[in-house]
Amino acid sequence: MGLNTEYPFTLPKGFVDDEGTLHRQGVMRLATARDEIEPLRDNRVKDNEAYATVIVLARVVTELGTVRVNTATIEKMFASDYRYLQDFYRVINFGDPSILESMEPGSPFPEEAATVG
Repeated sequence: MGLNTEYPFTLPKGFVDDEGTLHRQGVMRLATARDEIEPLRDNRVKDNEAYATVIVLARVVTELGTVRVNTATIEKMFASDYRYLQDFYRVINFGDPSILESMEPGSPFPEEAATVG
């Protein structure tokens, strides 16, 4: 059995693209050290440290419906979906991804699972 490096997710609300299409299904891959280091060189992060999270999520979310994911995509997400992706990132990278099997798609993470790491 190999290491699972990609995890499907379902956003609680969903991303609405410019044509009005709702996208809720996506895939996030495990982060690499480079994913967390590279954003620190970005001028947007130098101006606002919180922007690093936007850049990291844009790097590790590999699919979101038919949308090409980039920082603008992450910026336009509803706050609840942005928070969901932050929690999802923490669970798959620093927590126990097996909890994902017991959750309803798009449901909020248990508080103890979301705060690991």
